[in-house]
Amino acid sequence: MSPQRPVVLWDLDGTVLDPAGAITDGIAEALWTCGFDVPENLERFVGPPIGESLRRYTDVPEDQIRQVVSVYRAGYLTEGLERTRLYPGIREVLDTLAQRGVRQAVATQKPERIATTVVERFDLAGYFETVSGAADDLAGPGAGAGNGPGAANAPGPLHDKPAIIGEALRRLGALPPDPTRTVMVGDRSYDADGARSHGIDCVGALWGFAQPGELEGECAALAREPGDLAHLLLPYTEQ
Repeated sequence: MSPQRPVVLWDLDGTVLDPAGAITDGIAEALWTCGFDVPENLERFVGPPIGESLRRYTDVPEDQIRQVVSVYRAGYLTEGLERTRLYPGIREVLDTLAQRGVRQAVATQKPERIATTVVERFDLAGYFETVSGAADDLAGPGAGAGNGPGAANAPGPLHDKPAIIGEALRRLGALPPDPTRTVMVGDRSYDADGARSHGIDCVGALWGFAQPGELEGECAALAREPGDLAHLLLPYTEQ
């Protein structure tokens, strides 16, 4: 059997794309519009599903989370994407990996429908064999968790980073992955935890939204800028 081709999985916001305030300002606007207080440090909201962050960091009642998420999503698709930018140097890394025959995919906690739209908007679809994302936030916290007892209150597998990474690997036919030839690139501890659950390393993107010290000790290596990825990914992507 021929060896598995190298695989690089990418997070989106804070790793490939700079939301440039589209997420944080959008959340603040949605909360204000719906009559709720805006918490401090909205950068904590970048990474996990919006509904999960609303439950964790705000006093929005469960029965009104759907409304806040809906307002946020509408603003993101009409205005937020106009402010979003590709991080300088990322396209060059994607190009280099593609030219070397490395398989690439997205594994993001952004809803998959929206993540696919974003990837296409920034002309990135040609780099990624698949876009694995979360179930839509509007589906509620039990989305994807089935219909059994407690499903409505349990975090659904399609909101869970390990499951999202696993789904990307499944679609690539790379599950279980070869840990010497498979790596995740992300900017939050969720990415490192998700990668670890599948026995693979994560390279941390320090230009993203990690809180101080969040990635230290969690990642196999830390990239201070996209240009650092060329040599940090090499051990996993040499053919």
